[in-house]
Amino acid sequence: MRNRVNTYFKTAQKTKYANREMVFKTIVMMLVYFVPLILVIASAVDQTWQLFVCFVISGLGMAGIGMGVMHDAIHGSYSKNPLINKLLGYTLNLVGANATVWRIQHNVLHHSYTNIHEGDDDINAPFFLRFSPNAEQNGLHAYQHWYAWFFYGLSTLSWVVSKDFIRLKRYYSLGLLKSKKNYHLSILKVAAWKVVYLCLALGLPILISPFGPGEIFLAFLLQHFVTGLSITLVFQTAHVMPDMAFPQADEHGMVEGERMLHQLATTSNYSEKSRIFSWMIGGLNYQVEHHLFPDICHVHYREIAPIVKATAAEFNIPYYSKKTFFDALKAHFQMLYFLGNAKLEPVKA
Repeated sequence: MRNRVNTYFKTAQKTKYANREMVFKTIVMMLVYFVPLILVIASAVDQTWQLFVCFVISGLGMAGIGMGVMHDAIHGSYSKNPLINKLLGYTLNLVGANATVWRIQHNVLHHSYTNIHEGDDDINAPFFLRFSPNAEQNGLHAYQHWYAWFFYGLSTLSWVVSKDFIRLKRYYSLGLLKSKKNYHLSILKVAAWKVVYLCLALGLPILISPFGPGEIFLAFLLQHFVTGLSITLVFQTAHVMPDMAFPQADEHGMVEGERMLHQLATTSNYSEKSRIFSWMIGGLNYQVEHHLFPDICHVHYREIAPIVKATAAEFNIPYYSKKTFFDALKAHFQMLYFLGNAKLEPVKA
């Protein structure tokens, strides 16, 4: 599969990194995020409804930066120049999260231990949510298919407030941060970036705009709800699905099977025919291609998907995909119900 994809790029004389479309998208997403905030800070809007519209639009820009800019940059697939990837990775810091924490959570843990309980931080949920049949079950989970969506909307807000610090501590205990000095320095850097973000998103609007602190804070909460819901739905519908496998690691943290087979068994695409939707969510509706080739920029996923699908079929390997995003949401709802209500035994490795 990898040989065939590499041959495609060589034959088409294309780079696997960003192209003009990707640069254009980067500019658009940055403008969608920053311009509404600037309008508020500059007192260019003076009606409450205009304030909320600006923060909602800015929230969509936050989601666009997260899915369509920093995601590729932190994977190193935006540019062959590491400095450009590093600088664009910092766009995540400008929307309240942190590139250092994300790199460990996503690149290291999620991509290495996809759908593995206690290994994949994307499915390691608080006690009131259950995303794996190997996670402990309680009575609240019977209703999670109704209330999970609300907490999805709070996900990025928790990044800003506490999640990054909690994960830094966990990653240090796991030995994923080099030293105690590095851990303490990382805490200071994370805190400093959050101060910069909060000054931009809350401090300056409160100090300069004509709106009161309460109005600004409510608009800020709405901004994050839009961002959190958008991002979480895109990622969760790719993995917490009825067809997906949830393997377990052994006592040494090893997973049985080949890496690419593991990714095909734990990942699903959706809405592959919608070019506009794919553009908006950073090509993450091609989640299978992303997990197989995280070193390739997402603007190329549509072209390599037929190669991946054909090769999987040739070797009789499942290639999961839902026709529309609505189909994916419906299946995710069903999976949340199943995980919350079925009496499940842990899946054996």
